[in-house]
Amino acid sequence: MTRNGRAKQWRHSVCAAVLIGLAGCAAVPGIESVGNAEIAQPLGEDAIVADIVSRMSLERKIGQLIQPQINSFSAEDMERYRFGSYLNGGNGGPYGDEFAPASEWLRLADEMYDASVKPLPNGEPAIPVMWGTDAVHGHSNIVGATLFPHNIGLGAAGDPDLVRRIGYATAREIEVTGIDWNFSPTVAVARDDRWGRTYESYSENPELVAKLGAALIEGQQGIPGSEGYLGDSRVIATAKHFFGDGGTAQGVDQGEVNGDIDELIALHGRPYPAAIDAGVEAIMASFNSINGRKMHGNRPLLTDVLRGDMGFDGLVVGDWNGHGQIEGCTVTDCPQSLMAGLDIYMVPDDWKQLMDSLVAQVEDGTIPIARVDEAVTRVLRVKYRAGLLGPDAKRPSERGVAGQYELLASAEHRALAREAVAKSQVLLKNNGVLPLKAGANVLVAGSAADDIGQASGGWTLEWQGGRKDQLGRDRFPKASSIWDGIHQNVSAAGGTATLSEDGLFESPPDVAVVVFGERPYAEFAGDQRDLVFRDEEGLELLRGFQEEGIPAVAVFLSGRPMWINREINAADAFVASWLPGSEGAGVADVLTGKMPATGTLSFSWPETCEGAPLNGPDGALFAYGYGLSLNDVSPLGELSEECAALSIVEGAEMFGSGRLGSGVSAFVGRLDGAGFEELMPQMRGDMNGSGVVSRGYDRDAQEDSREISMRPGSYFGLEQSSDTAGAYRISYEVTNRPTGSVKLRFGDGRAFDVTRQFELASGKGWREMVLTPECYNDIGPRIAFESEGELTFRVSSVRREDLPEGTECSF
Repeated sequence: MTRNGRAKQWRHSVCAAVLIGLAGCAAVPGIESVGNAEIAQPLGEDAIVADIVSRMSLERKIGQLIQPQINSFSAEDMERYRFGSYLNGGNGGPYGDEFAPASEWLRLADEMYDASVKPLPNGEPAIPVMWGTDAVHGHSNIVGATLFPHNIGLGAAGDPDLVRRIGYATAREIEVTGIDWNFSPTVAVARDDRWGRTYESYSENPELVAKLGAALIEGQQGIPGSEGYLGDSRVIATAKHFFGDGGTAQGVDQGEVNGDIDELIALHGRPYPAAIDAGVEAIMASFNSINGRKMHGNRPLLTDVLRGDMGFDGLVVGDWNGHGQIEGCTVTDCPQSLMAGLDIYMVPDDWKQLMDSLVAQVEDGTIPIARVDEAVTRVLRVKYRAGLLGPDAKRPSERGVAGQYELLASAEHRALAREAVAKSQVLLKNNGVLPLKAGANVLVAGSAADDIGQASGGWTLEWQGGRKDQLGRDRFPKASSIWDGIHQNVSAAGGTATLSEDGLFESPPDVAVVVFGERPYAEFAGDQRDLVFRDEEGLELLRGFQEEGIPAVAVFLSGRPMWINREINAADAFVASWLPGSEGAGVADVLTGKMPATGTLSFSWPETCEGAPLNGPDGALFAYGYGLSLNDVSPLGELSEECAALSIVEGAEMFGSGRLGSGVSAFVGRLDGAGFEELMPQMRGDMNGSGVVSRGYDRDAQEDSREISMRPGSYFGLEQSSDTAGAYRISYEVTNRPTGSVKLRFGDGRAFDVTRQFELASGKGWREMVLTPECYNDIGPRIAFESEGELTFRVSSVRREDLPEGTECSF
């Protein structure tokens, strides 16, 4: 038996080759002929996989190592190229609809599976494909699924059994939609909270990360060697990102990690042996570098350490075009990654060119066929263990709980999420106002109080997530907001609760609850230069209640500890609520005393605002492990509100790092006035009425830019909610020569013809456009590009800046 207990003794009543979903009984080892009868012998995992590999063509082998995204290929491509796996990106959905119902996800899974197993000529094995997804806090790409707290909240709960149950619930919801493989858990040990992925880390403590990461793996896959391992209601798990992603200098995503290699492995590599012991079948390589060497090309670590020292025998998958970041590589040409130990290239869009180059590099000897066979063997071994190559292999819709859509946010799963939310709340201050008294008149304020999107953070339906103006309540049909929970609990206790986002009231309440926090973000878009929380909505509400003599409770939504001394001072109680997800009622359970406050900090909380890394008691306002019970009303002294960083203006960025700036909206329309002007959420979408299509484009990182295609007679623009003085600085690339005139319009003023400038910029790569008030006398908070012909251009950043007097405009 293998370590997974997956090897089976198969009877020859059905041809063994058919049982593994392939062709050619005679080629399958373990079949002996005795007279006229054939007797099946035990078939081991290694023998089955070796036989399959021996009968594959080079092109089919390379196909197993290629992972495109669903928006860049068709079922016909699947049949032709036989990819080993595919993924949906953070903004990808079936048939181009990221908000498609669960039934469409399952339909696509069947469609791609069927294409992958169509018979091949000459008895070549047809190998089922597997689908991978980022279900990082529940099946978070699916409308109506359960959204659990992000890992930072689960770290505060510190309960491996809870995390294990969440892993199982998530796996069941994934299987409902026919998906095989989850890119989770993140087992990063975040050591600088300025990092935009801090909330994906359980803790700054590697032991806690190891314990909880292993628990989630066991929940998703089952226990190795046990009955049902990777069977029904289980999915393949992935530990990521190997390794050091949480240790980059200044917390810069995809950055550099430096130091003694043994010390780095002891700290950032600590969770991986625990994940391997838990049976994890996949590990994802990290974007970052270790001592100057990109992980996607780091053979000493990917092969010698991960496989040699740690004993990992599953597959190593790359991250989104991560191989293209290796020196000397491009996205379409990188043998170095395969030679370093990568088994699957995650190549979302440029899969055809990469396949061609890999085939050519094997044929010319750059890549030994033995290395290809080794990588293919690892991929097929995982598929075998997951039941995709076994006698019980089925179409996605015929497996386990597939198609049982009632399991998405079922009552059981919602109760589990609510329990997790309650256990993750960390009470940092309480002057006796909590728990809320029975019969109290409670005012609930803050724009986040009834916003499930903000409470869920990034990786929620969209890659970057979104607030209620982008992800409305209809996107969360089975969910409770924090306001819902407070209203429910307070009413049940004989009190009254009123929602007033702006904090206004007719008669003074007994107590106010103010819900506020960080806007959603993911990955590099969340990187910060310091840990200062600058949004003053919550501060103004808390100070207003303080002046009125109304006790106030602060509920802070964030993906990391932050310098928030001003808000703590103004509040009578302060709760670190993290990113609780779709069951905000769990927050209310603690506020009202229905559940105890048991959460403790899994990250140190900063006392000052400079933003230096904080991983211990030195410089901590609240140390790792801190957390009050509802009975603890020990006074907290007045905190210093001195912070020089408050004077630093973040800059008037209208678009950058793949997202719109605060208070900025994108709009599109028709020049002839046919149809109304409409908003373009996240500056991405196909706006048929206007003839403008904007899609994510990778310039330096995943979807950090936009490619905008305009049909004749359309316009596209950006607008700030309040004007910021200064010039526009735009980083752009014109990909095709415009077929008609192009104009630039500011505000409602006259349009300026820039056709010649766009013609000259066409095909010249990335350029910078500087538009000053001195050149255009009507600059304001609104800028629009108008096209009389076909036009495609890309934008990576739009900023408003004060430039020296006399600065000339340029394209």
